[in-house]
Amino acid sequence: WLDLKRMDFTEPDENLYPEYNPLLRESMVEETHAYFMELVREDLGIRCLVDSDFVMVNQSLAQVYGLEGVSGSAIRKVPLPANSVRGGFLTQASILKLTANGTTTSPVMRGAYVLTKFLGDPPPPPPESVPAVEPDLQMTMTVREQLSAHREQTECARCHDKMDPLGFALECFDVMGQYRTHYRAAISAGQKGVPQIFNGRPAPFRVGPAVDATGVMP
Repeated sequence: WLDLKRMDFTEPDENLYPEYNPLLRESMVEETHAYFMELVREDLGIRCLVDSDFVMVNQSLAQVYGLEGVSGSAIRKVPLPANSVRGGFLTQASILKLTANGTTTSPVMRGAYVLTKFLGDPPPPPPESVPAVEPDLQMTMTVREQLSAHREQTECARCHDKMDPLGFALECFDVMGQYRTHYRAAISAGQKGVPQIFNGRPAPFRVGPAVDATGVMP
């Protein structure tokens, strides 16, 4: 149903997301399986598909989600604080990872995923004559700016009006499911960045533009 078999189709860029690791990848899938089992076992309502007051996490996922007091590799039920951005399937790291391309997020992919998997209204295939929106690791243009230019083509706007607002609602989550307020951008020649150390290796990236997760439904 959720296409978790596609989890390994892409890998987060090791320069932009050096904290990603195999244990975290396995934990992502385990969380989604455990969450589904909890819905069935406790006979929870359909609202829990998109919202809940708990998550199923271990220490690796708790660090990604910013939750304290969780240690060890075992997945367990953890209550969410009030006003948490988490809850339901759509904010789980597995879903957010498989609806990204490994380097940047795609509101189009995420919007199409929500339409298909949760609303039963899959969009038609894109026109063959229209080129895809290519990732911009340097963030010279935001994803919103790129899509704005893309939607100027009439044959594209019809579907994007339905997909893009749903996808932009999830744009505050990066390619491995972390909450963010700004994009990470690759450092090109001549640019200054903020080199950071992850797992003993330098990981140069700079803080990119602010994330705009607003949208208006048709």
